[in-house]
Amino acid sequence: MLERYFELRRNGTSVRVELIAGLSTFLATMYIIVVNPAILSQAGMPFSGVLTATVLLSFFCSLMMGVYAKNPLVVAPGMGLNAFFTFTAVKGLGITWETALGAVFWSGVIFLLLSLLNIRSLLLQAIPSALRHAIAAGIGLFIALIGFINAGFIVDNPATLISLGNTTSPSVLLFIFGLALTAILTTRKVPGGIIISILAVSIIYLLGGTLFGTAAPLPENWVSAPDFSLLFRLDLMGSLKFSLWPVIFAFIFTDLFDSLSTFVGVAEAADLKDKQGNPRNVKQSLLTDAVATTLAGLLGSSPGTTYIESAVGIEQGGRTGLTAVFAGLLFLPFMFLSPVLSLVPAVATAPALVMVGVYMARPVVQINWQDMEEAIPAFLAMILIPFSYSITQGIIWGFLSWTLLKIAQGKFRELSPVLLIIDVLAILSLITGVHP
Repeated sequence: MLERYFELRRNGTSVRVELIAGLSTFLATMYIIVVNPAILSQAGMPFSGVLTATVLLSFFCSLMMGVYAKNPLVVAPGMGLNAFFTFTAVKGLGITWETALGAVFWSGVIFLLLSLLNIRSLLLQAIPSALRHAIAAGIGLFIALIGFINAGFIVDNPATLISLGNTTSPSVLLFIFGLALTAILTTRKVPGGIIISILAVSIIYLLGGTLFGTAAPLPENWVSAPDFSLLFRLDLMGSLKFSLWPVIFAFIFTDLFDSLSTFVGVAEAADLKDKQGNPRNVKQSLLTDAVATTLAGLLGSSPGTTYIESAVGIEQGGRTGLTAVFAGLLFLPFMFLSPVLSLVPAVATAPALVMVGVYMARPVVQINWQDMEEAIPAFLAMILIPFSYSITQGIIWGFLSWTLLKIAQGKFRELSPVLLIIDVLAILSLITGVHP
């Protein structure tokens, strides 16, 4: 049955190869089980509730990607999207996390309609590739900055805004060790290198006790029932206020182009393309991604997206949706381990955030830095995301500066109607003060 449905022989693979590939992909992505609750809990959401939502979302949507889209890609809450949820939407705009979950849901509904109506191609053509690359890199810098701050490596300073923390303190030294370990394991291509580093730093932190300023007691129970407290806690009507439209748009934009870039990149690297040279089953894959975002709002998480780390499993020979099915199934047991995983400290997940920043900065090399019409908007988009502590601001000023320079050069015809509509929304956001 598996052979017929997934066409294993035609794709040059087998159940055993797909199982190994699924395990490899899971090891490369399982850090999100800990990191996503660690980030969203800073928005006031319960750690155990977010962990349950993270596992359920990863399980259901990875299965859908495997069975429906038949692609070896894992779907889970996206890095960058969870940072936007916590630090821009909730902490920046001051809205409740229930309202932010509503914005996630509506962005998923719109993304779903865009995918069904095939309007995504218009959006893809409207947004300059340089800005897409710059925003991806900017989000990577933002995530890395959050990691450095969580570890105490970067601290606030009244004179210089930010400065280097106390690098001789035990917790910062532990972070440096974790970052070095993560980098070494990653460069040596050790499967699950990030999660190995998180476990190592967590054990040292817990054994260190008072040395790291903590004496956290061990949980009475190592296993607990899943926490469904976040299920359907979204504020549907409150999130539809005009002032929150930029938030919904930012979720759509980031999720859409993150997914497209992942599909294109993985398809090119693994030759998973159709007869026309396009990524295989891209419509079904984007529909799955849209469902992941919609479902995230209902379950209690930031939007789900396709993971570029899926390439790890593809390198192990994964070629069909069976890889995603095996990987999705491996998420389920962790739904019952909330007491154990809640012991993981911020200093343990901080190196993972820095490493994710490294991954997301890769597209910056595709920007033509010799062309100032391209370089200036790209630089503003990339650098203003971490400097303003807002993904929205990077998007807004990147679009507006791109449009301004094109008009100044007499190239108004190069600006698509869709891009001009985005510009209008950006200006309205600035005029109304709806930005962090």
